[in-house]
Amino acid sequence: MANYIIPVLFITIFVYALLKKIPLYTCFTDGIKSALRLVADIFPFIAAIFIAVELLNISGLSDLLTNLMSPVFSFLGIPKELTKLMILRPLSGNGSLAILDEIYLMYGVDSYIARCGSIIAGAAETIFYITAVYFSTTKITKLRYAIPVSLVSTIIGAIVGCLLCRVL
Repeated sequence: MANYIIPVLFITIFVYALLKKIPLYTCFTDGIKSALRLVADIFPFIAAIFIAVELLNISGLSDLLTNLMSPVFSFLGIPKELTKLMILRPLSGNGSLAILDEIYLMYGVDSYIARCGSIIAGAAETIFYITAVYFSTTKITKLRYAIPVSLVSTIIGAIVGCLLCRVL
């Protein structure tokens, strides 16, 4: 049944467009043009985030931050093994999923650390990626409160999530 959902959806849209006399091909190509303009507008911001993440890893700064922040996160109730995940999650979704996969392999998927890591990866957002993409398309440049509030809410969510994992 699931194999037919997308073809039926496309056929329904085509039939609707024909009945309403909507120029389907023109609408399709106009959509592609606007999507390409959007990609061209946000590409520099996305490239900057990817470069920053790679430089963070190559330079060893991520390991230094992990060592510095580990006691702080442990004090807050977040396992020290998840420090690298906490640091990378606001920057890179794929990078944080790779770290989460390593955690699963090292500690097992049902361990306390893996459950906390799943909550952090699932509940947190790639804050800097989102601000780069969405704020660049809206031409908003003043991020005075957006990033700090997002980072604080990510940390609070991780603390509460780890606490709930411990209790439940």
